[in-house]
Amino acid sequence: MSSEILINSTSYEIRIALVENGHLAEFHLQRPTEKGLVGNIYRGRVVRVLPGMQAAFVDIGLERTGFLYVDDVYISNKDLDARMMKRQNPCGKLEFTSTFPDTDLSRSPGMSIESLLQEGQDIIVQVGKEPIGTKGARLTCHITLPCRNLVFMPLTDHIGVSRKIQNEEARNALKKRIESLRPKGTGFIVRTVAENSTREELEADMEFLLLLWDEIQDISNQTSSVPKMIYEDLDITLRSVRDLFTEEVKNLILDNRETYEKLLNFVKTFAPKLQNRISLYQGNGPLFEAYGIDVEIGRALEKKVWLRSGGYIIIETTEALSVIDVNTGRYVGNNDLEETIFTTNIEAVKEIAYQLRLRNIGGIIIIDFIDMEDEGHREELFTSFKEAVKKDKSRINILKLTEFGLVQMTRKRSCENLSQMMCEPCHYCGGEAVLKSRRTLCYEIFRKISRRAKQNKGASVTINVHPRVADMFHKEEKSVTDELEQEIGKRLIVKANKNFHIEKYTIIWD
Repeated sequence: MSSEILINSTSYEIRIALVENGHLAEFHLQRPTEKGLVGNIYRGRVVRVLPGMQAAFVDIGLERTGFLYVDDVYISNKDLDARMMKRQNPCGKLEFTSTFPDTDLSRSPGMSIESLLQEGQDIIVQVGKEPIGTKGARLTCHITLPCRNLVFMPLTDHIGVSRKIQNEEARNALKKRIESLRPKGTGFIVRTVAENSTREELEADMEFLLLLWDEIQDISNQTSSVPKMIYEDLDITLRSVRDLFTEEVKNLILDNRETYEKLLNFVKTFAPKLQNRISLYQGNGPLFEAYGIDVEIGRALEKKVWLRSGGYIIIETTEALSVIDVNTGRYVGNNDLEETIFTTNIEAVKEIAYQLRLRNIGGIIIIDFIDMEDEGHREELFTSFKEAVKKDKSRINILKLTEFGLVQMTRKRSCENLSQMMCEPCHYCGGEAVLKSRRTLCYEIFRKISRRAKQNKGASVTINVHPRVADMFHKEEKSVTDELEQEIGKRLIVKANKNFHIEKYTIIWD
């Protein structure tokens, strides 16, 4: 599989496209006014503990407080001992410290949130999920620091290897290598790109991460003001090298010289082998236009996605979940109905897996495939779907088809999806995505006139409406209009105003 990374960088926006076999596979966007928070580490303050939800709200200096579940809390033995002493001596004053360990670290399984945290307590947290909609950032005390080949977990004693490294001998060799290098009590995960890395490369990453952790602790200890950010993750261009630049990526092309120079300096330090794969775009037209990326982004914002056969899928996203509906559309098949349905479903499987990744749809997802009676077809569909989502880096969990032909799945969500990043609710319909029908508006106006007719002595009523609604008054609702005139004893004058929104109208009593 041939892949490329394209980076369009301007002062107001940075756009990154991962292109696989000529098609846009992933799209990432960062604007200075809407900078991402995932990976940032803060010294925050607990502002509210919620025993009923086993969670706490933590002020990290953002507009909305972050949300911390009990399972994501780590607290040092020193703090825990002090808490217990305070309970035994309520008059004693307790000074809270950060969750960086002075002694061994205690995890919280089985412990309640109120036994671990208290309002006013300072705590070190990392953003695990961006604020989405009305929800604040999801926080965790499980600090992770990623580098090119390794992810460092300073508060966890564990060695892990990416699931995508499937060779068992390679996995064992990497574990042994990390075990021989790591400080006692620390944790590391070997990333997919490190499968063929040398001992020296792993050691260099580890040394950098350990120094970075020391620096973060020093900043935290020297910080007197709370809340405060004590570590900011790499910007999106450097993250593209760290997270997207795998062995399959043959080229990384940028259209901004300043960004190009910054990226080269970063690569020289952390991944010198990649230098010859990075180039500055020299074409005449815009980079994304030359590769057709802008067109593909536009399509990714549409609700309906056509399949090559003539079928289509509909993607609807709400705050809690996303629903995908599969339809045969124009596809009528060649043989029988069951075969037509099966062919459409199988084609939809590949498109759905592609759209989930491209649009970065996360959370709970319900897929309504077309009902199939053949049990073999149902099994093959489920197997094909599991295979289709293997390219996706996000954690996915898929349940088997229900008797209604539904597939229920979850996909890890760490930030807003493509639509949330690039769109906003319609200011006409308030995000409902529907408008009142013309007939509904006519009848609404009729009712208002009927209610107020006796209070107004004038001989006529002027109704100003959108031209399409006016057309309904003059044609399809002409008989009702005439009846209302006779009922109230007044003349109804309907005027079309092309500058009106279709739901706007005014009623003037003459």
